[in-house]
Amino acid sequence: MRIVFAGTPEFAVPALDALVTAGEDIALVLTRPDRPAGRGLAVSESPVKRAALAHGLPVFQPHSLKDAEAQARIAATRPDLLVVAAYGLILPQAVLDVPRLGAINIHASLLPRWRGAAPIQRAILAGDEETGVSIMCMEVGLDTGPVLLEERIAIGAEDTAGTLHDALAALGARLVVEAVEALAEGRLRPTPQPAAGVTYAAKIEKSEARIDWAQPAEDVDRRIRAFNPSPGAVTTLDGAEVKLWRSRIAPRGAGAPGLVLAASPAEGVVIACGKGAVAVTELQKAGGKRLAAGDFLRGTRLAAGRRFGT
Repeated sequence: MRIVFAGTPEFAVPALDALVTAGEDIALVLTRPDRPAGRGLAVSESPVKRAALAHGLPVFQPHSLKDAEAQARIAATRPDLLVVAAYGLILPQAVLDVPRLGAINIHASLLPRWRGAAPIQRAILAGDEETGVSIMCMEVGLDTGPVLLEERIAIGAEDTAGTLHDALAALGARLVVEAVEALAEGRLRPTPQPAAGVTYAAKIEKSEARIDWAQPAEDVDRRIRAFNPSPGAVTTLDGAEVKLWRSRIAPRGAGAPGLVLAASPAEGVVIACGKGAVAVTELQKAGGKRLAAGDFLRGTRLAAGRRFGT
């Protein structure tokens, strides 16, 4: 099948690789324009662009798909299908109408739950026990189209946004190949999303990553896991910022919110919450490296009785 693929971040790369491996004809790859990144603000190519070039695929990086020139470039490829995975630009109806079979999207949730920009983080923050991937037909509305395929996976007690991202990216890659093959053979029929159960996964704001120790331990643990690897959950110690990367619910412990109850390489840094306690097992001082709790404690005196702030 002749495909135009649209994607930008790392999440989309396994899907592009899988479609190439499956022998699909990738006529054009759309990705966001190169932009400055990192401390030196060096111009950086998107992960999808790097993958496309490695496969020898043509790449198009428009700033918008609303102008006639960009739309004409896509139409000139005469695609059968548009496959989208975390592209990052709005696709107007004029673009959705170009492919013979329309456009499909790889979405990292079980629609209609968590439509929108940050379904992985929102699922963890909400304490969802499962999530998955939906292959959906695209409409102008925000993730409102009917679903072609979906598959569920459990969210483990130690899953972070990073581990869940990788699992869902791999699942999405497998499902999109199945969907493309089934569409080519006329074996798939879209199922409208139910009206009940709609939730929206708003974009993550950096301010959300600040830990409120007055919250129950379950909520604090979810926040730490949901913001790993980005932007990192933040707290303070003696007025200096510390990022918390990994944690688990402590089996016991109580005290004033933020109070260090224990600190050892075996236990991690056990910190009291509004209800219960968390054991933080990976931390990072401002300007320092991410460290396992034992390594962090070798460089930072952190005995019971110290207190983390907000």
